[in-house]
Amino acid sequence: MRLEAARLPGERVLASRAAGRGCAWGEDPCPFLATVRAVPNAFRSLLPLFLAASLLMGAAPAPDPRSQLLEAMSAELTRNQQQLKVNGHEAPYFISYLVKDYESRLLVARYGALFQDDDYRERKLGVDVRVGSYDFDSSVADSLDFGFSTSKGASFTARKEGPLDESPLALRTALWLVTDEKYKAALFQFLKKKGEDVYAVEDPKRAASFSRETPSAYVQPPVAFPFDREKWRKLAREVSARFNAHPELFDSEVRITADKATRLFVSSEGTKLITEETLYALHVSAVTRAPDGQLLDDSRSFYLPTEAGMPDAVKVHAAAQKVIDELLALRQAPAIVPYAGPAILAPEAAGVLFHETLGHRLEADRQDGDSDGKTFKGQEGKQILPSFLSLRDDPSRREVNGEPLNGYYLYDEEGVKGQPVSLVEKGVLKGYLMSRHPVEGFAKSNGHGRGQGTLQPVARMGNLMVDSAKQVSDAELKKLLVAEAKRQGKPYGLIIRDITGGNTNTSSFGYQAFKGVPRMVYRVDVKTGEETLVRGVEIVGTPLSSVNRILATGQRLGVFNGFCGAESGNVPVSTVAPAVLLQELELQRAMEGKDRPPLLPSPAAPKQAAGQEAKGTKN
Repeated sequence: MRLEAARLPGERVLASRAAGRGCAWGEDPCPFLATVRAVPNAFRSLLPLFLAASLLMGAAPAPDPRSQLLEAMSAELTRNQQQLKVNGHEAPYFISYLVKDYESRLLVARYGALFQDDDYRERKLGVDVRVGSYDFDSSVADSLDFGFSTSKGASFTARKEGPLDESPLALRTALWLVTDEKYKAALFQFLKKKGEDVYAVEDPKRAASFSRETPSAYVQPPVAFPFDREKWRKLAREVSARFNAHPELFDSEVRITADKATRLFVSSEGTKLITEETLYALHVSAVTRAPDGQLLDDSRSFYLPTEAGMPDAVKVHAAAQKVIDELLALRQAPAIVPYAGPAILAPEAAGVLFHETLGHRLEADRQDGDSDGKTFKGQEGKQILPSFLSLRDDPSRREVNGEPLNGYYLYDEEGVKGQPVSLVEKGVLKGYLMSRHPVEGFAKSNGHGRGQGTLQPVARMGNLMVDSAKQVSDAELKKLLVAEAKRQGKPYGLIIRDITGGNTNTSSFGYQAFKGVPRMVYRVDVKTGEETLVRGVEIVGTPLSSVNRILATGQRLGVFNGFCGAESGNVPVSTVAPAVLLQELELQRAMEGKDRPPLLPSPAAPKQAAGQEAKGTKN
């Protein structure tokens, strides 16, 4: 496959018309007939065979509509780059166009029946227009509020939707309007930014506004997007029906999704990209209340890049039964008081810990701007973790030990190839996750400029991976936990085997803290080693204190797949980490609910259980 030089739609239309009607101006209305007349009669009968053979041998493949749209984007970008300018002011020095084509399938089942069965399709436009230069341009830091305009009269906002039809002219027209709006806004921001710069202290170390990157050209072959709707409908109904036998679980859901994103990207630097990604997901979730009113939820999720890799019915039914068993156990588990002491985080929970405490604080955009805490700014070459731990991010990894990773991608949203980055080596800070927003000491992107849809990308994690040189078996890790709890005079330690997710604050005006939401927490008695399921707590702490209290790690790597929400929206991410033993982990009391569960039993509940419930209510 190749990309041809961009042509204006008018040129392409004229060429297709000339070829389509097969006639040219001249004496003979059709040159082909003139050729036929020149052939001797004896051979005229063979002409159809020769013609068919020549057509078969020389037939060109059908044009790729993606490439045709990319050509239209490139042509419109070139036109704007060459001609777009307000007299007396700067022309754009950089323009990029992004088209995201989304196809989605959705099935939702509850109580054994389908509640949603939808398809969805849209195209979104992303336009970046920059005025000034790479060193100082119109991009605005968070601390500067340029989101207002002095223009009078009704404002007009260009639509960011692209045409669903394969119409190069319609796409160019939509891009033209958005580009015009973005240029005027960029020029306004640039003039304001220059004015603000008059009041700022000169900083000889000030980083450039935008990094210079080598252009890329890549066209990914089309990716298949099958969806066996009848198969998934049947499975969703059957699995959701399992919960009907357990009226204590008053709500449940089976959600099956399939998403395909086709990305077209061009820039004035010469980058031209066509990439396609598919993500299939299956979620089983349920909700109940403990006798004291606390709301409890549990779930299992599967993320796969292909439909063929999705779990079979046996595995999904087993996952649903696991959710049922865990929720029934949690309803009977005792609630514990706030705790500060030694704890083991299972691999998936440990991954969330590293994601929240370190990953976000190593995103380079957070080392810039007055509103950010800049936790690790100026710490390059210094120890920030125990010396047996290393941290890296590798979006080029598709899987680990056969398990697919959500954070895999080829090129980021700024057209830069996703690259492995060593962040921490043997406890020492080495680098940051970089977008095309340079920071002091780091001038180039490493392909981590990410965003949801067409939101402005910033530096984000992809596949965050933890390596340890101090590994022990699970049994030994538990022994170390008990020994540390005894040393601290604690009656028990904790093992957190499952976690829902977490969040953190990195801003300068808030507490530099993080929170995790554990799901399956076990209290380990220091005398007997017996494990007891407990509930009612959340993980809290400060990042530097928490990660520097890691005493050892396990041997097995666990994968946590999910989505991370930040300034540039929700992006798919993964963490790969071993279990960790922390010298101290703080847990605070979770929100206590006092709401009653439903007063009547579910209509789907077994008749015997429903009758007993009704009898108990009557008495």
